[in-house]
Amino acid sequence: MAKLHPGMVICNLSRSVPDINIGKLNLRHVPCDLSDTKAIQTAAEEVLRLLVVNAPKGPVLLINNSGFGSYGRFAEVELAQHLGMIDVNVRAVVELTGRLLPMLKVRGGAIITVASTAAFQPTPYLATYGATKAFVLHWSLALNEELRGTGVRAMALCPGPTSTAFFRRAGLKEGTVANSLGQTSEAVVLEALDALTKSRALVVTGWKNKVMAAIASKLPKTLATWLGEKLLKRYRLQRKGS
Repeated sequence: MAKLHPGMVICNLSRSVPDINIGKLNLRHVPCDLSDTKAIQTAAEEVLRLLVVNAPKGPVLLINNSGFGSYGRFAEVELAQHLGMIDVNVRAVVELTGRLLPMLKVRGGAIITVASTAAFQPTPYLATYGATKAFVLHWSLALNEELRGTGVRAMALCPGPTSTAFFRRAGLKEGTVANSLGQTSEAVVLEALDALTKSRALVVTGWKNKVMAAIASKLPKTLATWLGEKLLKRYRLQRKGS
């Protein structure tokens, strides 16, 4: 994105500075624990200040990208993990969007929220994660309809397995999903930006993911759940320590 718009100001909200070469980027890191509502409020206020001071004009793109999963039967995973997942994957998305939306309406722009192909069917062994992404998908689509005519659009981005730290964070070994079934983060970003230019409200990245999402959407929920259990159960052998 910085290559397309070298002068753009990038605000990063996370607990740590991103592990990228930031020397050539006009990047402002705003430390924020997205599981803490007070921290989100403080960070949102800082972002608004940075926009006024460093980027007083022009549209704003909000990317809700943070999220994590935890693999295992519901009772096997600590309750705090489930609650933290809901806080980061759902509540932080809604709160941060709500706090920044007034400025987006004034200046124009868009909201990209990262959901997942897990949003299209129940996901045994990733039950809470899949449910949070189903919320994000439906919430983003509904928000986009509400924003018609305001100069702001919302888009739900649904990637499948992607080369990020997700699987390690979820407690699974590297290589759990074959490379042939996944995408690089760069490929997902390019599809997302292309979809944004076409004013799409929903994009599933990768043709294999598109096929799987389409099938899962057409199946009865109980059957999709049964099939999902058979597929996701195989990951149990890939858990760390197994």
